[in-house]
Amino acid sequence: MNAIALTTAAAAGPASMISMVVWIVAMIAIFYFMLIRPQKNEQKRRTAMLNDMAVGDSIVTTGGFYGIVLDITEEDVIVEFGNNKNCRIPMRKSAIAEVEKADSAYNAEP
Repeated sequence: MNAIALTTAAAAGPASMISMVVWIVAMIAIFYFMLIRPQKNEQKRRTAMLNDMAVGDSIVTTGGFYGIVLDITEEDVIVEFGNNKNCRIPMRKSAIAEVEKADSAYNAEP
């Protein structure tokens, strides 16, 4: 009786090993497509948004403040908040959550 149990366990060894490898590969694939790939796409979109930002664009900061871009440097921007023309704050580009392009149709003089 013990010989039959040992033979069955030995035969199931390679099959269970292949099954385990298939499950590990499947979990890694699911992890990649559900977490890593969308994060990379979001990072590319955000980088493109910050690179396309220009003077005069409306922005929203990560803190929820709305402002207008006045000047852009390599890593920083100077933003004017509200109607007060004296409220100009330098901030990092990484603190910008959204950018809305300035539409020339609205800014053009009639």
